[in-house]
Amino acid sequence: MTDTLLETPETSALNDYLQAHQATLVTTEGSYAVSVHGEIVVNKRVVPYHLVPDEGFLGKTNKWRKLGTAERLALLQERWNTAAREKLEQQLLQCALGIAKISQEYELDPSSAYNAFQAKYELARMRCKLAVERIESLLGTGVATRQAAKTHDAINLSLYPESFTLAQQMKRHFIAVLGPTNSGKTHQAMEHLALAKSGVYLAPLRLLALENYHRLLDAGVAVSLITGEQRKLHPDATHVASTVEMLNPNRAIDVAVIDEIQLLDDPDRGAAWTAAVCGVPASTVYLLGALEAEEAIESLVKRVGGTLEVRKLQRKSPLEMERQPLGSLKNLHPGDVLIAFSRREVLNWRDQAIEQGFAVSAIYGNLSPEVRQAQAERFIEGETTIVVGTDAIGMGLNTPARRVIFTTANKWDGYSEGMISASLAKQIAGRAGRFGEHETGFVAGLDAQTHKAITMLLKQKPEPLPATGFFVAPNLDYLQQISAASGQTKLQPLLELFTKHINVHDEFFLPANLTDQLEKAKWLDVLPLSLAERFTFSLCPISTKIPMLERALKDWAACRANKKAAPLLRMEGLGGRNELQYLEDTCKLYSAYAWLGYRMPDTFPSGEMAQSLMQSTSEEIDKLLQVQNTRHRHGKKPAKPVRRGASGPNRRR
Repeated sequence: MTDTLLETPETSALNDYLQAHQATLVTTEGSYAVSVHGEIVVNKRVVPYHLVPDEGFLGKTNKWRKLGTAERLALLQERWNTAAREKLEQQLLQCALGIAKISQEYELDPSSAYNAFQAKYELARMRCKLAVERIESLLGTGVATRQAAKTHDAINLSLYPESFTLAQQMKRHFIAVLGPTNSGKTHQAMEHLALAKSGVYLAPLRLLALENYHRLLDAGVAVSLITGEQRKLHPDATHVASTVEMLNPNRAIDVAVIDEIQLLDDPDRGAAWTAAVCGVPASTVYLLGALEAEEAIESLVKRVGGTLEVRKLQRKSPLEMERQPLGSLKNLHPGDVLIAFSRREVLNWRDQAIEQGFAVSAIYGNLSPEVRQAQAERFIEGETTIVVGTDAIGMGLNTPARRVIFTTANKWDGYSEGMISASLAKQIAGRAGRFGEHETGFVAGLDAQTHKAITMLLKQKPEPLPATGFFVAPNLDYLQQISAASGQTKLQPLLELFTKHINVHDEFFLPANLTDQLEKAKWLDVLPLSLAERFTFSLCPISTKIPMLERALKDWAACRANKKAAPLLRMEGLGGRNELQYLEDTCKLYSAYAWLGYRMPDTFPSGEMAQSLMQSTSEEIDKLLQVQNTRHRHGKKPAKPVRRGASGPNRRR
C-alpha cells in the first residue's frame, strides 16, 4: 500500500525526492517504510533489487500521519540518501559475492538466491538471510538443508499454472474488458456468455453471482448457482454462476467471465483470481475490471499461455465534481448517496439524514447480500430517497444515484486511519450518474477538506497493479505434498512452510495473507482430525473476532472430532449487542453452518434449515432496518419519494 497525499509544494518536493532516489512509501507490519529499487553487478551479472533498507522504517502509521510534510521529508532524507544506498548495495553485494562463490565452486545456478533481493515490503537483512539459505539448500549439505530442498521441490510454484492440467491443455483466448465504473464492461461479456453452449460466471461476491444467475435465467439459459453457502442446481445446467473461489477446474467449457480482475492485487483474496486465470478451462476467458490491471493481466497471461485481446471502454456518462462541498445535510436531495467507511458511521449518518425528513436505505458490509440487495431495491423503487453506505456499494449493487457524497476521505486500513486510494474513490464515485438514468453524475465531499481530497483523488491516475507477485494460497494437494516431503503433519507448520518456501523460484508468485487461517490452525491441530478436515475448518468463512462465531466454530470442530452431529441452533444471549448486531451475527452463523454442510453433510445435517434460517433472518434484519430507516423525528415529514417514470434530474429507473 502506498501513501496518498494532497498535492502541495511541500508534498511535491517529497514526491520528487522519492522519484529521484528510486523509492516509494509503503506500509508494512503497521509501519511506514521507504521501499527502494536498483541494481548491483556481481561478476558482470546484473542483479536487480527491490527492498526496504534495514534503516528504512519511518515509524508507526499513527506517528507518521501526525508528521507535517516538511518533517516527513526530513525524516525520509535522513533514512534514505546517497550514503544509505551505498551502504545497502555493499550489504547486498557482500551477500551476492558469497552466493556467487558457492555457485561457481559447486556449479550451481544462483538465480533463485539472487531473486530473494526482490521483495518490495521486506527488510534487506531478512532477504539476504533467505538468499543464503537458498544457495545452501541447493548445495544440499546437512539433513536440514536437504530436507529444505525437498520441501522447495514440493512447492515448485514456478510450475503453479501447470498444476491446472485441463486448462493447460486448451488453447485459451483471453479478452480483457477494462474501464471505469459505468462503462458497460459486464454487458459485453454476459451477452457472449448467454449465447455460448456452456460457460461460467465467476464473481467476487455472492450478491454478484446471484444477480448474474438471474440475468442468465432471464435469457433462457439452463444455469446453476454455486457459492460457498448456497446451491441452486439445474438438472440440465450448461452454465454456472458462482463465486470465484468455487471454480471447477475439471469441467471444460466454451466461455468464462472473471469479474473484478483487479482483485488479483488483494493479499487476502487475490489468490482466487490467480487460480481462476491459471485454471479456468474455457476456450474464451473474459477478464473484467479496472484499467490499472492491464499490465498485470498481460504479464500473467504471458506466463500461463494463451492469446490476449485488450478492449478499453470509456464511461458512458460524464462524472463531475460539484463546485462546492455539500456543507450540511440540509442540502441533501432525493437520489443522493452518502458514503462513510464503518458500520457505526453509516448508522450515525443515517439517523442524521432521517432527522432531515428523508427515508433512508442503509448498506454496509456486515449485512448479508440479501439485505444489501433489499435495501438497494427500496432506493431503486423510490420507497427510500437517500442511501447511506460504505464502500460496499462500490461493487455489485445497482444504486442509480444522481450524486455521491463522501462524508470522509479516510478509512481504517487495519492499522490506522488513512486516506483511501484513488482507485477506491473512483469506483465509489462512479456509482453516480448511471447511464440511462442521469445525463451526468455528480460527486462532492461533505466538508471542504473532504471535498478537496476527493477532487484530488479523482484526478489522480491509479497506480498500475504489479506485473509480478501474484498471490497464491495452498490447496490441500499442495499441503499433502509438503507433508510428504517434510514429514510434518500439523496444519500450522505446513502453512508456515508454504509461506517460507513459496518465493524460491522467480518471485512471480507470492503467498496470500494466511493470518486468519494460521490462527485457526493453532487450535485445530490439537484436535484428532485428519489434515483434510483441519484444512476445511481453517477455510470456513467465519470471523473469529466475534466471540459467538468463534465459539461456534470450535464447538463444531469438536463435534467432528468426536464423530457427533453438530447442532445448528445455539442458545446465545445478546451479550451486550443490540438487536441489529445480534441478528447480523446470527445470520453469519447460519451462513457458516450452510458452508460446512456442503462439505461435511454427515456432521452438519441441518444445512437446508440453515439456508432457510439465513433467509428468514435476512428478512428480519431488513424489516428492522426499514423501521429504523423510515422513522420520523421531531414531527418532520419525509422527503417525497421518487417513483419510476419521474422526469427531471433525479429520475431513476
